[in-house]
Amino acid sequence: MQPHLINHFLHETQIVGHISGRDVVKRVGAAVLMSGICFNAGFGIQALTVLTVISILEIISYPLNRRASKFDPPLKLPSGIAVFFFNWFAMFPYLGLGLILSQSGSLPYVITGYLWIFGVYVHVSNAFGLLPFYNWSQMLIAFATMFLMHWNLVGNPAFTHEPVAWLLTSISTFVYIMNTFDTMNLQKDTHQALERARQDANARLADLEKLSRSDSLTGLMNRRAFDEVVQSMMSQHANKQGVTVFLIDLDGFKPINDSYGHKAGDAVLRAVAFRLNELAMRGDRVARVGGDEFAVLSANITSLQQAKSFAGHLVDKLRETIPFEQKQLDVGVSIGIARQGPDASTPPELLSGADQAMYRAKQDSNTNIMIYDKNAFPVRPTLKDREILLAAMHNGEILPYYQPKVRIDTGEIIGFEALSRWEHPQRGLLPPSHFLPLINELALQGSFMACTADLVLRDLAQMKQEGLDPGQVAINMSEVTLATLLGRKELFAILDRYPELRHHLTFEITEDIFIARAGEIIRRSIQLFRNAGVRISLDDFGTGYASLQHLKEMEFDELKLDTGFVRDLGFDPAARVLIEGLVTISKGLNVDLIAEGVETEQQRNMLRDMGCKYVQGYYYGAAMPFRETCLRLHARKTGTAAPQGITSVA
Repeated sequence: MQPHLINHFLHETQIVGHISGRDVVKRVGAAVLMSGICFNAGFGIQALTVLTVISILEIISYPLNRRASKFDPPLKLPSGIAVFFFNWFAMFPYLGLGLILSQSGSLPYVITGYLWIFGVYVHVSNAFGLLPFYNWSQMLIAFATMFLMHWNLVGNPAFTHEPVAWLLTSISTFVYIMNTFDTMNLQKDTHQALERARQDANARLADLEKLSRSDSLTGLMNRRAFDEVVQSMMSQHANKQGVTVFLIDLDGFKPINDSYGHKAGDAVLRAVAFRLNELAMRGDRVARVGGDEFAVLSANITSLQQAKSFAGHLVDKLRETIPFEQKQLDVGVSIGIARQGPDASTPPELLSGADQAMYRAKQDSNTNIMIYDKNAFPVRPTLKDREILLAAMHNGEILPYYQPKVRIDTGEIIGFEALSRWEHPQRGLLPPSHFLPLINELALQGSFMACTADLVLRDLAQMKQEGLDPGQVAINMSEVTLATLLGRKELFAILDRYPELRHHLTFEITEDIFIARAGEIIRRSIQLFRNAGVRISLDDFGTGYASLQHLKEMEFDELKLDTGFVRDLGFDPAARVLIEGLVTISKGLNVDLIAEGVETEQQRNMLRDMGCKYVQGYYYGAAMPFRETCLRLHARKTGTAAPQGITSVA
């Protein structure tokens, strides 16, 4: 017998052992009842003999069936043959009870025997229909017994005058048997179809699980799967040399996306994934954990020196030119390294350490590899810091201050930019540099944006009540607000409370929010806000890689000239040439251009001579709190001089 047939036979035997062991009481009880009927029909000795044989066989087969029903340890072939033999041989005495009654001259007893045999093979077909070895071996005996019973009935003196009736009964029985065969085959087909459907469903579930744990573009693990693997491997190597995480960020990836499109960006990502897999040592795990961020987890690194050497190989390999459609694409690499140990003993600490090191490597122009050292790195914000910031927003400590935007030829205030300040109860007035990085790191951008927008609209409503015209007031928009449905809904809910003030609002966005796959979502969000009556301003215009491309693809109401251009006026001739070009572009597009960072009279005069209409900067005043802003607007309205000392430190 072929090995696969033997395995199939043993598998069936174990299932049969379970079924037979389960049904023994019901089976023996029915045999006792049938033996009593045979005794009452006048066949006492025959019934007692058959019942004795049944009892002996059941006593022998019961422990065999119990053993077979245990799938661990696996059943051996000799045991399987023993189970098969005793279960098969037990069919004879059970069926014999029906043959005994076929010798009776009483039609009710004959019918009872007939029904008994029918019941036996119905039980077999139901219980073992999906187990071919047992089903067919026992069904054939049952069918043969049925025809033997007919033979007895034809020779029974009580029914010799009805041969045609028994012939018809035999024919009907044969038809029934053939129908049973057909039904069993259909049942088998149905079972196979269900099994195929089950396997297909399991395959689809496996595919879905794989998709939920892998990056569809590169085939690498995604962030979710990588985090799980980090936790697992850290536990496995806790008492060994530990594991090492290399967090890899691609420098210059965004310009490739902007200049050549996402198709080129995708080619770069796939090439990086392929090279990382090539360099990874046995047992290392590679993942794509962000838009242009990758990670390698290794248990093969035994020292910081070895980690730095491996990172150097990664840098060299990843900086090699990537061919794409007759072009040669180049990216830089920044790598942060964190090793399991006292500085990073938990998965969050290890991943956070690698992230901090990678960020430090991006900021350091002298190196692109940085190893995490807890003592040398700043303390990361905690949940307590998060609570303090949320409380400051809720309690009105973080407030919008307003820096004026001015028409250059008349000095008239045309609006303001809302710049947040923290009026800290212990530390005094704090500029944005003291709390915005914490807000970004603690993922509070959405809450901060909603809080700022609400406060600005309240201030605008108060100004309108006092008869003041605030002009256009600009708010810096966060990526979270534009890229998420929740962020948009929350901001629209705030706008809906002040519908009459929408035309006073300008949302300032910077080019760096058009990142990776979120770019199209952000474009749609911007269009929704424009449709709602809010003006859109492109901040830091002229510094991004795709400023002109964004002007082509989207409609803006305002462009803000970056401070760097204004600062170089009078020192760098290129600054003047570039500003004149940008002024021409804004006029051609019929878009307002505002120059930021004006601090001197010379800068103002040069900008005016170049045709720039609107400016903003310390020359016209720093950001002021709400009440001082109102005083300045009152002074403008009444034609009086603004009160002294109203400008505050930026």
